[in-house]
Order: sequence, then structure tokens, then C-alpha cells
Amino acid sequence: MCSEQAIVRQLGRRDYSDVWQAMQAFTDGRDADTPDEFWVVEHPPVYTQGQAGKPEHLLNAHGIPVVQTDRGGQITYHGPGQIVIYTLCNLRRCGKGVRAFVSAIEDAIIATLADYGVASANRPDAPGVYVGDSKIAALGLRVRHGNTYHGLSLNVDMDLSPFDGINPCGYAGLRVTQTRDQGVAASMDELSGVLIRHLHDTIYSQAVPAVDTTAAG
Repeated sequence: MCSEQAIVRQLGRRDYSDVWQAMQAFTDGRDADTPDEFWVVEHPPVYTQGQAGKPEHLLNAHGIPVVQTDRGGQITYHGPGQIVIYTLCNLRRCGKGVRAFVSAIEDAIIATLADYGVASANRPDAPGVYVGDSKIAALGLRVRHGNTYHGLSLNVDMDLSPFDGINPCGYAGLRVTQTRDQGVAASMDELSGVLIRHLHDTIYSQAVPAVDTTAAG
């Protein structure tokens, strides 16, 4: 059992590019003793395109900014009413390789939804968390020198129509959902608090020696 706890920073609503640059600076400046951090943030409307993102998955931007970023994965949407948590973690400290780290994030989201009576699952072929055939949470990571940044997004109470302008995460016709539409009345603050507790548990508990520290995506 690992007693590690990440520092949690509540950033409020912040521009995506500003936070992305801050994540890069934090990761480049950290050393083996730098504590891990979870950054909780909400973004104004923005599409973000992963490193391997294909332009054909952007169908109609509808005037929403598109940012080419350095995480793994394809295109996704961030906007008000969505919880974003960036996991700035040292994989060796967590005792996990990239695949195990991704699974830990997915497990934390699944456990959070289960606390509110929502059954969800991950998929081996498509990272993220799904309620039935609809995606409720996305994730994408970048790993640099064994340290992760970027993280996860959980749809809570947002305008889902911008997802119609893309093939979410590169899957044509993929439906999306949110906690409000699953009957969850909890606020974003409440949900983010529960999710952070589960992230601490799944990321830092039962640590095993890290093996795979290559970049995701």
C-alpha cells in the first residue's frame, strides 16, 4: 500500500492553452522529489486534437477554437459543465506503467459513477468510460521522462451539441452522455471531490514496480 497523496489544485475556469502550457512547464521543471499534483479545471468551449489526430474527425467546428495539443488520442471537446482533472504524476512513484495508469484512471471514474448508482465500463479498444453505448468520460495522456500530464474529462451538466461537430475520440457516430442525463443530481464540486478520492485510491494503492514508461498515444 502506498500512502502517497497528490496535491490538489482548484483552477476554476481557465483557458485550455494557458493550462496546457503550465502543465508542460510543471513537468519540465519537476524532479524525483516533486510531489504529484491533480489540477481540477473547467474550460471555455474548445476542441482539442491529439498528437495522432486526423483532420477528418473534425466535421464542423461551429466557430469553436481547435487546439492541436500533445496528448495521445484523437479529437474531443471541453466546455462548461465538464470536470477536467489533469494528473501530473511520476509513474515510478505510482508504481505503474502507462497502461496500468490509464486503467487506474478509468477505474476511478467507474467507481465514482457507481457511488451514484450509474453502471459504467471501459473498453479495451477505446480508452474512456461508457454508460451502455454512450461515452461519459474521456482521457488522454502525455508522458515525458516518466512523468504524466493531461488526464481525464467527465461530462456532468453541459451542452453536448458541440460533440455533434466531431467524431468523438475518432469514432464516427459515437454517442455521448453526462451524469445529469443519468439521473445524478450531484454538483460538479461534489463529483470532483469523490472522483479525486477514487483517483488517490486507484493510482497510489497497491503500487507495483513500474515497467512500461513509454508515452501513451
